[in-house]
Amino acid sequence: MRIIEAATQRARATLCIMGLLLIIGLFSRFNMTLEAEPDIPVPVLVVSVFLDGVSPQDADRLLIRPLEQEFRSLTDVKEMSSTARESVAYVVLEFESGTDIDQALLDVRAKVDRARAELPVDAEEPVVEEVSAQGVAAIIITLSGSGATERELFTVAKQLERAIESLPDVFEANLVGVREEVIEILIDPIRLEYYGLTSNDLASAVASNNLLIPAGELDENGGRFSVKVPSLLETREDIFSLPLKSTMDGVITLGDVADVRRTFKDPSRYTTVNGEKAMAIEVEKRNDANSIELSLAVRQVVEEMKAQVPPSIKVGYVFDQSDFTLGMVGEMQGNIVTAMCLVFIVVVATLGFRSGLLVGAGIPFSLLFALIVVYMLGYSFNFMVMFGMLLALGMLIDGSIVITEFADRKMAEGISARSAYQISVKRMFWPVAASTATTLAAFLPLMFWPGVAGKFMSYLPVTVFAVLTGSLLYALFFAPVLGSLFGKGQINSKATEYFSLLEGTQPWKISGLTGKYASLLLVLTRHPLITGGVALATLYFIFKAYGAGNAGVQFFVETEQQYGFVEVRAMGNLSVEQSRDLVQEVERLVLEVPEVAMTYAASGAGANQAGARAPEKDQIGSMWVELHKLETLPRSSREVFEEIRQVVEGIPGIKATAGLLEGGPPVGKPIQIQLESTEPELLIQEARRIRHYLETVEGLRDISDSTPPPGIEWQLKVDRALADQLGVSTVDIGRTVQMVTNGALLGEYRPNDADEEIEIRVRFPESYRGIDALDKLAINTIQGPVTISNFVTRVPEPKVDKVSRVDGDMVMTVKSDVKPGVLADTKLSEIRKWLNENPTEPGVRLVFRGANEEQENSQAFLMVAFSLALFLMFVLLVTQFNSFYQAFLILSAVVMSTAGVLLGLLVTQSVFSTIMTGVGIVALAGIVVNNNIVLIDTYNHIRRSHPEVVAPEAAVMASAQRIRPVFLTTITTILGLMPIAFGISVDLIGRDIITGGALASWWVPLASAIVYGLAFSTVLTLLVTPVMLVIPDILERFFHRKSRIGQPA
Repeated sequence: MRIIEAATQRARATLCIMGLLLIIGLFSRFNMTLEAEPDIPVPVLVVSVFLDGVSPQDADRLLIRPLEQEFRSLTDVKEMSSTARESVAYVVLEFESGTDIDQALLDVRAKVDRARAELPVDAEEPVVEEVSAQGVAAIIITLSGSGATERELFTVAKQLERAIESLPDVFEANLVGVREEVIEILIDPIRLEYYGLTSNDLASAVASNNLLIPAGELDENGGRFSVKVPSLLETREDIFSLPLKSTMDGVITLGDVADVRRTFKDPSRYTTVNGEKAMAIEVEKRNDANSIELSLAVRQVVEEMKAQVPPSIKVGYVFDQSDFTLGMVGEMQGNIVTAMCLVFIVVVATLGFRSGLLVGAGIPFSLLFALIVVYMLGYSFNFMVMFGMLLALGMLIDGSIVITEFADRKMAEGISARSAYQISVKRMFWPVAASTATTLAAFLPLMFWPGVAGKFMSYLPVTVFAVLTGSLLYALFFAPVLGSLFGKGQINSKATEYFSLLEGTQPWKISGLTGKYASLLLVLTRHPLITGGVALATLYFIFKAYGAGNAGVQFFVETEQQYGFVEVRAMGNLSVEQSRDLVQEVERLVLEVPEVAMTYAASGAGANQAGARAPEKDQIGSMWVELHKLETLPRSSREVFEEIRQVVEGIPGIKATAGLLEGGPPVGKPIQIQLESTEPELLIQEARRIRHYLETVEGLRDISDSTPPPGIEWQLKVDRALADQLGVSTVDIGRTVQMVTNGALLGEYRPNDADEEIEIRVRFPESYRGIDALDKLAINTIQGPVTISNFVTRVPEPKVDKVSRVDGDMVMTVKSDVKPGVLADTKLSEIRKWLNENPTEPGVRLVFRGANEEQENSQAFLMVAFSLALFLMFVLLVTQFNSFYQAFLILSAVVMSTAGVLLGLLVTQSVFSTIMTGVGIVALAGIVVNNNIVLIDTYNHIRRSHPEVVAPEAAVMASAQRIRPVFLTTITTILGLMPIAFGISVDLIGRDIITGGALASWWVPLASAIVYGLAFSTVLTLLVTPVMLVIPDILERFFHRKSRIGQPA
């Protein structure tokens, strides 16, 4: 209290501190990174190892197992999963929440260094990378043009890549759709046989003539001289003139027996933009970078270099998040300003201009104070932070209203403004502090929400915590100072009469709403048991009705998005060109949909770069789909993608799916059933059995599994004994086979005009390549050239696209999406029931992953958080009121608010969102108790200061005195959230009103939960709490009377 008195006595110093905080808050806002969604630090590391040509089975055995053996000794590893594919292996390490990921990165790299000695010599250096929850590029630059050659596109793309990577905010710029350069040596097998040469001879020639030889230095009288032996290959001519063999007729060079050309590797994938062949540069930002500034910097670099780009090449941008982020941030800020204006209008209309202005000044102060805290924590200015501000907007003026309203009553009695505010702060300090503390107690557990979903949502409680802390400082320190300087203390006859009746013992004589409310309470307090019974019955029937007629549960909200994806799947051993043609046909149909602005498609190997989910086993291509701006669309983006799905489903031979990018924490398909076992045959059997069942379930679609796809691969079985007799090794056979496939690697060299080393590969001309050529290949033996079909048998084997493990056990997954209007939670219950009736074979373990796993974890945490919040609030309330009964009575508002939420969901038939509605209920627990705290504190004060007043009259008096601040705080909170609760975005700055847009769709479940719960609980609080306050007095008198009757006369 002395600190508050000192603040009012030194008003100028206090105002200077307030002004300094406002300036720092503005500085923080303009220096914060702008983001649409929080950049969540995911505790996941990925280790990847490449080995050209290795099969999935061999990659699992030779690459993954040595790494897993080392990783088993790591601490805090929650799950270790691995995937082996053709030529590559991945190990994914998921750490426990809260793990120091930087230290984990160092530990994993140390383990990789130890495992490196166990990996094959030809394997590339393992790469350890940290995973980002966003997982998408900040901006994609595309280069396309049907009239441009591949070399022209490549040259421009490399120049742009170098320029973009030099920007400070760029983490990495990845070239997509670019084939690697290669020095290709085409050699006729007849010539090779004629000269008696093998691929090993060619490899030896390249290796011995492509070495860095430091010859040393010589000291002479004239000085010290370096001696150099130029031996590195630098040009195509150097390779062309390599000596292979000396004969009596001269030296046979590589140019004598082969054609040498600098070209590109055989295509393994194709990329297109709006149907035209293209290359792309996917730009990833650094974690602390501003996505908007990054986008502007990248665009500036590209625009400056456009003058050097040939006119046949078109340069464009895809998935530029800056436009979306700027639009959403601007819209959210507009909604905050709209809510501020609505709240300010209500406050001024209720309290008057001077008092309303004093209360309203707390809004910008509290928000700017929160920005200081958020900025110091290193957070970005994102949706979660902004909605935290919007959520706290109505609550932050509660304390100021209570302080100002009480001071106004004192000033109406003729007390000076300074004295009135000092009395008000002393009288209302503990009620205001207690109500703010209980609200903060409700949000405190949410800060420790584990997992990806928790990290994603943690920005909300932290922001609310900061805003309410700032509002408490303003209400207790700065508002009294401003009020004492600018408050107008004067005697008003009407106000004096009103407050005298309000402070008197008969408030029901007051005219207007307050008098009618007091009269109603007077009747209810005379029948407390009936009133309490009706209230309990109402709550019981609400919970009962919701249990019987609710609309279901979902993990997260379905939001509007400007971006989506299309995945193209097809069975069989399709060539890269066949895949390209099918994907381009899909792209052509997608571009015919009028709402589509741009497509960016990829087909072939690694064609999932544009997809929103992990690639399926039979996926041959995918694409980004960018729509026109959402506000210009005549229908929802979800309806647009349903049409895209219907359009592409008609293409014969393929199966295409389409959908929006996920909003919120990434979880993949809503239904994911993971099967684990050490027996691969059992896994395949059970996965296919479950898939067949899912195909019979109504409401499911896009069902897939990770069992091996139909198809074959050729395996060459070598008769090792016969090969050894002929003096042929397995390495010789492998090199010879490579001559008809991708080419045998002879070495590498770095030309002057290249940034990276270029491979040198030798292969037969195209006319000698093909599946039949395998049987005709000849290899030099000690008996002369022999066809390898003499000791090598070509055998077709079932194709294996990947080998997956989790914690050492092999896994397969069955996934499914749901049709529009179908809840995944409902279908999961149906699937669980079937699995209980038809369990898996012994030795196969079943786990539900994806959204269901996250939902169960979130539900479990929210229940714990809710219980912990109630316990913390109970402790604070018992400390404040020293009464268990009054503490329980205050917390009864939480039950009422929860009933209000469920009643609202039942009436509107809205779905319960585990994250958003759940957070809304927990947040409500801290909001709704405030009214009870102030009301009961006033009741206790009346009983202490007026002992002659009986309990029913005291309850009526306390309720009449607090009805105005209770209504005011409730209305301001509801008004701030009501537009969004009904799916309407009102942007006062942009002068836009958007119904059902991306912003509103995000927050409808959370905002509506608070609006429903707060409105319902406030009504019950104003009617039930005063009645319940009377019951202890009635019981006390009853037992006292009974004890007197029992005494002897």
